Amino acid sequence: MPHTHAHDRARPHKSQIRLALSALVTLVFVIVETAAGLFANSLALLTDAAHNLTDVIALALSWYAIRLATQPAHAGKTYGYHRAGILVALVNSTTLALIAVGIFYEAYQRFQAPPPVMADVLMAVGGAAFVVNVLTAWLVSHGREHDLNLRSAFVHLLGDIFSTIGAVVAGLGIWLTGQDWLDPVASALIGLLILWNAWTILQETVEILLESTPRDIDMSLMVRDFLQVEGVRGVHDLHVWSISQSIRVLSAHVVIDHDLPITAGIAIQRQINDLMGRRYGIAHSTLQLECEGCEPDLLYCDITRPNPERPCGKGAGEHSHPA
Repeated sequence: MPHTHAHDRARPHKSQIRLALSALVTLVFVIVETAAGLFANSLALLTDAAHNLTDVIALALSWYAIRLATQPAHAGKTYGYHRAGILVALVNSTTLALIAVGIFYEAYQRFQAPPPVMADVLMAVGGAAFVVNVLTAWLVSHGREHDLNLRSAFVHLLGDIFSTIGAVVAGLGIWLTGQDWLDPVASALIGLLILWNAWTILQETVEILLESTPRDIDMSLMVRDFLQVEGVRGVHDLHVWSISQSIRVLSAHVVIDHDLPITAGIAIQRQINDLMGRRYGIAHSTLQLECEGCEPDLLYCDITRPNPERPCGKGAGEHSHPA
């Protein structure tokens, strides 16, 4: 059976360079910000430094995942290493959630007994951190729309941007009012933002690992599209899932007319492959053609029931025929 192999290979080398540069810049600033946070006794700065340190780890993991994904498929990994980026996104989102919990705990402790904070240092370092984080986030932002690994790293950096804004605002508030409790409050708000971003990425990574149908695909509409192809009489054992955020895979049993020549079957497959690629962004389709009267199965088959003795359901578009 012919397959479509138009897998989207977005310039991994450039992404690796951007990630490496972002990690290096962030690591240098972590050292500076930690020293400033200790000197100013600012939880907001120390919180941002801790988050930046996890960014260095996240960027390094993302860099490695992209490098690994460029390795070719082989007998042991027939789909290659594209899922490496999904695993890294899972790790990144989990660490974001853990960081948020730690921030909430420390903010609560400091809110109970707010220590004095040097507002001028808080604002100065927070402003410098904002510039650094905007630069690194811009470097990583390229290609994030179609790569969950890059997006998880970008969200780490985006969280830092809002963290530094919070640190500057807290410093300004303390400088104007003398209320040191504004520092842990700003940290808690930053923690909420980090937790929300972590949850959204975690949801997507779990869906991909569970091989769920991509959110933007309407399976009922897809079945109707199948049946619009000339020569198709039904479809069953239909599966759509993602290898990564940008690589989607489809397999299906397609029922066609009796006694069609092989060339006609190939033409039907090409039409379906083209339709799935254009309308649903599916890069790899595996289609099994069957004639009318073949034993039907469920539209979404139960893989725990191999070779059932009797049909367990009708596929879409199929009809019963008298013996």
